[in-house]
Amino acid sequence: MTTWTRSLRVAEAEAIGYRRTWRGTVISSFVTPLMYLGAMGAGLGVLVDSGGSDLGVDYLPYVATGMIAATAMQSATGDATWPVMAGIRHRKTFFATIATPVSPEELVYGKLVWGALRLAFILLVFALIGVALGALELGPALLAVPPGVLTGLAFLSCIMAYTVTREDEQALSSLFRFAIIPLFLFSGTFFPITQLPGFLQLVAYATPLFHGVELVRKIALPDVGADVVSSMPIWAHVAYLVVMGVIGTLLAGRFLDRRLRP
Repeated sequence: MTTWTRSLRVAEAEAIGYRRTWRGTVISSFVTPLMYLGAMGAGLGVLVDSGGSDLGVDYLPYVATGMIAATAMQSATGDATWPVMAGIRHRKTFFATIATPVSPEELVYGKLVWGALRLAFILLVFALIGVALGALELGPALLAVPPGVLTGLAFLSCIMAYTVTREDEQALSSLFRFAIIPLFLFSGTFFPITQLPGFLQLVAYATPLFHGVELVRKIALPDVGADVVSSMPIWAHVAYLVVMGVIGTLLAGRFLDRRLRP
């Protein structure tokens, strides 16, 4: 078998396991966008719009596009932390996997393939709920899914590389507390980063979620102006996320090989 075939076998194994847990994740996939778009968009959005917001776009589509990228980050982080730690330390399924012809690098590739499929489903549900609530038109909503998947894969690969080097779950909790939550709040998901102090704006520009949010917005809301998105070209956001994903994938494969084959 080729590397691609063995990687697909890993993704197939993930899909078989998902058949036993899909009900719970499907429910959360529907509830999360309803809660965020209903509360933060339709609820808070009415106050923001009526207060004379100068965003140049209604707050509901603004939040919806930001949440597509943020949801991709959160979902990818969830898949790249405790399930990966369990595969190494608790269930030890990763050791069983490399006892077959599948290499650690192919295991990473397979996890990324499955992650892309999961992200596509989650973000498609989010986009369609956004359409149902009037946040986006159908065409732009569907166009927002691929950049969201790219954002999620960039996080999935890098966080997987981080997880395989950790010894306990405390490091994963710290990752959420000190990295994922601040990114979620201060990367342009809920308000333009131009409202941040000057030095924090520079920090925000360097964060991966900012590039994911910008990419989704520029594709799903192509007519918005400088009050909503930066002047940075689309190719720069794509390049940032692709480079991040490639580096994360290479490091994850290398670190996992060291972890499983000391």
